[in-house]
Amino acid sequence: MKIDAHQHFWIFDPVRDSWIDDQMQTIRRDFLPEDLKPILEQNQINGCVAVQAAQDDAETEFLLKLAEENDFIKGVVGWIDLQVDDLAARLDNYQERELLKGFRHVLQGETEEFMLRPAFVRGVKMLHHYGYTYDILIFPNHLPNAARLVAQCSGQRFVLDHLAKPYIKVRKIDAWKKDLNTLAAHENVSCKISGMVTEADYQAWTYEQLLPYLDAAFEAFGPDRLMFGSDWPVCLVAGSYQAIKGVVEKYTASFSEEEKAKIFGLNASLFYNLS
Repeated sequence: MKIDAHQHFWIFDPVRDSWIDDQMQTIRRDFLPEDLKPILEQNQINGCVAVQAAQDDAETEFLLKLAEENDFIKGVVGWIDLQVDDLAARLDNYQERELLKGFRHVLQGETEEFMLRPAFVRGVKMLHHYGYTYDILIFPNHLPNAARLVAQCSGQRFVLDHLAKPYIKVRKIDAWKKDLNTLAAHENVSCKISGMVTEADYQAWTYEQLLPYLDAAFEAFGPDRLMFGSDWPVCLVAGSYQAIKGVVEKYTASFSEEEKAKIFGLNASLFYNLS
């Protein structure tokens, strides 16, 4: 089964979605399952994982409802306040929602120290006991503390979104690569090959510009801990779904069929426990 491990749905709200700036006008509209389904079919993708874009409980319910109504949405990564005192009770309430696979907080919008707050660390640790995953959404400057967070949560399954958004447009790589390797040394961390083109020049990116960052990701994580994600519809500001998928297909063209199967579905299925 081929899986897109990272995409989003939303009903556009100019206030809530203010992160969609003037350069991203292409995606200032609604994006729902009926928009994605034919694209997945055209690209021979069997299912996807819907990831939160807003930080409230309503977002989790919105995505779960879409997943319950559309069987190609194989799992949901929602949002929950990991720092609340009654987190266990809130997680208990989700246990019957089998399509809820994990959670994410937009750490890229927080200080580097935020993820090491005792209450946040305690919340992440609790996810392990409920079988939930955690998606790490950060910028390169957050990578050192992400490694420290992971080190405190040895049993928890983590996945790094978008390679921590390396500085592809300005071709900075050394510090990011070093910190990526430090994080990847923790074997309970996987990584999504996603979000690269939107860290490059939207209009002028090339495969050759992405290549050093792909090399670094594969060197750090290997084919057993990497998974393809389109980051649709965000990717559309820089390229079509087919173009985004094509980057990973080109890179893995010489890989074994077993390795390709892992990257394009099996790793995501195992990580998120998809069915």
